[in-house]
Amino acid sequence: MYKRIFFPGRFQPVHNGHVEAINWLLGHAFEVVIGVTAAQYNFTIDNPFTAGERIEMLKLSLEEVWDRLYVISLDNIPDNRLWLYHIETRVPKFEAVATNNSFVELLAKNGGYPVLRPPLLEREVYQGKHIRKLMLEGEDWRELVPEKVVRYIDEIKGVERLRSIYLAEKVITPKY
Repeated sequence: MYKRIFFPGRFQPVHNGHVEAINWLLGHAFEVVIGVTAAQYNFTIDNPFTAGERIEMLKLSLEEVWDRLYVISLDNIPDNRLWLYHIETRVPKFEAVATNNSFVELLAKNGGYPVLRPPLLEREVYQGKHIRKLMLEGEDWRELVPEKVVRYIDEIKGVERLRSIYLAEKVITPKY
């Protein structure tokens, strides 16, 4: 059992797969440090929600275990060699890294950290990119995210925002 595990992710949006992974990690550590990455990006197709909104979604999804979590927003940096140092200087000390991203795993292992791979809950379904696509196409995405997150996305008009961003980006950056 680890004292603390670091779990980075964009959480665009928070979905049931994230919640399952974090609950699984809490079975392997007393605390989980959640890094809300790409914090400087928002109002884009890949990152429609702000870091603050993503933290709200995590809080709504994980209220019953919130006292065992640290949630910290982290900007991306351009030098991958320094990524781990960037993390270590911005979050509480951790003993392991949890990820299913092979590049993050490489960086963590290179820094001497053991890596845990949380089980994936139907990865092709519970994936932010897939959920955002469903939102754009008017398909059913609501069953893939916690109920409180659905209400929050409705409250902030997240789907409407995503569609507006898509239309704006389509005009500005045509797909070839």
